[in-house]
Amino acid sequence: MRLVFLAAAIALTASAHAAPPPDHYRVHTAGELARVCGTQSSAADYATAIAFCHGVLAGAYGYFEASTPAADRFICPPKPAPTRAQVANGFVDWAKAHPQLMTDGAIDTLFRYAAQAFPCKR
Repeated sequence: MRLVFLAAAIALTASAHAAPPPDHYRVHTAGELARVCGTQSSAADYATAIAFCHGVLAGAYGYFEASTPAADRFICPPKPAPTRAQVANGFVDWAKAHPQLMTDGAIDTLFRYAAQAFPCKR
């Protein structure tokens, strides 16, 4: 019985120190997405933040590919495609250069960046 209480205490203590605030990973604006994607490697939640960022990037682009016919696409990544880390870092750098857009929607602004970084050449 003591072992169960000890395990529960350790789990609660670890989660209390490691868990970010509840709204930390709710990204509505471009600035919030840039903040998460730009999390420093020294941050306690770096792995979680970067995984979340990469998930947003992959999910948004996956939806774009699935819902947009090839002839209508305005984003055409080169081959080989950039890594998620390269896209995330590029977005963060682009966001710093476009502070006036950081209150706009996260995904809309992500696609603005992608359209500039990876335009289709037809």
